[in-house]
Amino acid sequence: MRSPLLDTPGAVAAEGPDATVAAHYGEPFAEQRALANGEALVDRSHREVIRVSGPDRLSWINSLSSQKLDDLAPGTPTQTLFLDPQGRVEHHLVLVDDGEAVWAHVEPGTAADLVAFLEKMRFMLRVEVADVTSEYAVVSVAAPGGAVRVPDGLPEGSVVIGGDLLIPRVRLATAVEDLGLRPAGLWAYEALRIEAHEPRLGFDTDHKTIPHEVGWIGAALHLSKGCYRGQETVARVHNLGHPPRRLVFLHLDGSMDTLPPHGAPVTIQGQGAETQEDAEAPQIGFVGSSARHHELGPIALAVVKRTVPVDAVLLAGGVPASQEVVVPPDAGRNVQIDPALRRRIRT
Repeated sequence: MRSPLLDTPGAVAAEGPDATVAAHYGEPFAEQRALANGEALVDRSHREVIRVSGPDRLSWINSLSSQKLDDLAPGTPTQTLFLDPQGRVEHHLVLVDDGEAVWAHVEPGTAADLVAFLEKMRFMLRVEVADVTSEYAVVSVAAPGGAVRVPDGLPEGSVVIGGDLLIPRVRLATAVEDLGLRPAGLWAYEALRIEAHEPRLGFDTDHKTIPHEVGWIGAALHLSKGCYRGQETVARVHNLGHPPRRLVFLHLDGSMDTLPPHGAPVTIQGQGAETQEDAEAPQIGFVGSSARHHELGPIALAVVKRTVPVDAVLLAGGVPASQEVVVPPDAGRNVQIDPALRRRIRT
């Protein structure tokens, strides 16, 4: 559904799965600053919304997903993951319970598969699942990882999920005026999300991603809750091993004119790449999201092999980049085995 806010003067449409909302409204850096200060609204109405009602809703979702939700207090925002049997991430939800229903928003194009899975898992439980994307639109009024101040003038029937609001879709066209905020494009939100080291499903993940690799432990996954699909992989990595890859934050060379696109190869500078165009360098990862930040300049998130030295200078799609650790190389392996026992195991 094309957002009516794309008719705002100066609006420029985003691309790819975000194409139905605005990338910016003519002042990308000013929009970033306004969002960081809690003075802007970002149209994220391309995200899809599901509602789960019924008295068994929290214990049911708790049994299927990665976060501990059975005792979630009304009004408390959180995140959860749905994993496949091998522990790979299939869905990422941002959600809240309002005392009567769980409301969640997910990536564009993923709600139908999620609802179909949930319908298969209902059995005899007292739950009802609905895709309400046609009725509710997602807008954000706080920077990722920033302070949340819910503005006055919320339309009746709105749902607050931290810095995200689910507003009746019929009120989307007037949301900026209703809430007394300036419009900010998705570029502003994405730049601040990258700065906050928050991964986005389908951008900073691929079909092999497990939660440890991108830092979703804690934020979207509770390590000591009961069993759920994919939990065996999570427990094995956390207690006995390391994830094969890790999320890194990149400071990109500001002298380059372009940002590395999603999926661009990441290599180590000087290892087979004497020039930036040399395709012989071994690929050690891929670029997830990239943006131009109003203070930090060009930045990105990337997923690289765990064994890549943390001080290595990287090439992200040919752009030189220094890295900051998001997920440490020694993530996982939290069980301490007595050295004497280890020797006995080896013999």
